[in-house]
Amino acid sequence: MPSIKAISRILAAGACGLTLLAMPAVAGMPVAPAPVAIGQALPDVVMAGLNGPHRSLSSYRGRPLIINVRASWCGPCRAEAATLERLAWSEAGSRYDVIGISTDDDRDAALKWLSHSNATLSHYIDSRLKLEHMLGASTIPLTVLVDARGRVVARFRGARDWSNAESIQMIEQAFAGAGRSTGAR
Repeated sequence: MPSIKAISRILAAGACGLTLLAMPAVAGMPVAPAPVAIGQALPDVVMAGLNGPHRSLSSYRGRPLIINVRASWCGPCRAEAATLERLAWSEAGSRYDVIGISTDDDRDAALKWLSHSNATLSHYIDSRLKLEHMLGASTIPLTVLVDARGRVVARFRGARDWSNAESIQMIEQAFAGAGRSTGAR
């Protein structure tokens, strides 16, 4: 009967072998592009509509934009989505366009959740991860503020209540600070 030490060596050798076999595949994988930096403009992409038509990201230029990146399976994302709806329909939120980006692999799951949530905001799906990488959504939920010229102003990671006074003030300060730093009014 082999000793525990011998079994440990066999398992370790097997793990090393699997790692070496996987290395060429990992090395050949494309590296995800870096997220667009704060202060830089987002490139134009056509977003695949979930509850409406496809739309180019640049078509939102001219008004400040709040982009929320989420998934139907993410509990904190689901709770946060309701607060973004309240924000969008509030007097304070009327100054911004608010959209949702789903990172779901399964379009049907994303549509089912949208239907269940009674979402009224425009939602898009990012099954190819282009927006996820561009926006820097290594974790979700992620909310990205984009100024009227299409430049990233701020990123906020994690769920929050976007309809409360503290969050509204944070949004207003981020957009105001971006305007001062670029000389825009």
